[in-house]
Amino acid sequence: MKFCKQYQEYMQGQEKKLPVLGFKKLKKILKKCRRDFQSQEDHERCHDVQSCPQHCPVCDGTFFPYLLNEMSEVVGCFNERARKLLELHLASGFRKYFIWFKGKLRGNHGALIQEGKDLVTYAVINAIAIRKILKKYDKVHYSKQGQAFKSHVQSMHIEILQSPWLCELMAFHINLRNSKVNSRVPPALFDGCLLTFNDGKPSLSCELFDSIKIDIDLTCSICLDTVFDPVSLTCGHIFCYMCACSASSVTIVDGLKAAKPKEKCPLCREAGVYDGAVHLEELNILLSRSCPEYWEQRLQMERVERLQQAKEHWESQCRAFMGV
Repeated sequence: MKFCKQYQEYMQGQEKKLPVLGFKKLKKILKKCRRDFQSQEDHERCHDVQSCPQHCPVCDGTFFPYLLNEMSEVVGCFNERARKLLELHLASGFRKYFIWFKGKLRGNHGALIQEGKDLVTYAVINAIAIRKILKKYDKVHYSKQGQAFKSHVQSMHIEILQSPWLCELMAFHINLRNSKVNSRVPPALFDGCLLTFNDGKPSLSCELFDSIKIDIDLTCSICLDTVFDPVSLTCGHIFCYMCACSASSVTIVDGLKAAKPKEKCPLCREAGVYDGAVHLEELNILLSRSCPEYWEQRLQMERVERLQQAKEHWESQCRAFMGV
């Protein structure tokens, strides 16, 4: 079965209405573009230089803007649904029942697992669709603009496989798999999803269908140790929360949202990446269970630092209030 048909059947089978990539429409645009090129006298010249024509209407105003808009909707939907799922999983007591009562996710524990599976499938099949349509674009135009567009959307943070919520779902899967409560029927959101340590350096990896592999380094590039209380900046880089606060010149009391827009990521040097940072709670649980001795040591060290910063903050607030 061709992927286009497989993708359409998958999206039609979804009970909930989800944003869909217009794969068939994009292919029709490319088909028309190929027809137009074949009718041009200079088609052979375009083929020889292996580049897209300078004023291709598909490049300039149809294909890429349409694809960009659809990718934004797909990634936004995935992030929101993953956030709500993990919010429910991490909630406890009355708050969990309140969330369930509001109807954010109806059902039992099995519904959580099924929702996670559905989200992973949705993310991966859309990632494959995007990869295939961009490959098709380059084949039709004898260009590399499809690959350039892929790099562009990565810099815009709308690449679905770069989403911090996918990292959280990976940790969510391992946490459920390792839970004693679910030891009889281990859930399977991913195949081959593992937390590994090579020379003491942790990484999260999984292999998804259609040869997609994700590897996430879990070493903080600031303190050069396993990320503690991890946070993902909007650029996708993961740091310890306190390290991120230090890099953005804010205190832990103020938080990352207080960082100035000019503050940059220590790795990629992109500005304005702190305001939308995501706390990776599931990853935090996973790492605390996987290396308890290190976690306890870091916890004791940071407790002292946090208390000191909190004390200095409130002293400065009191002085400001009294006009001293």
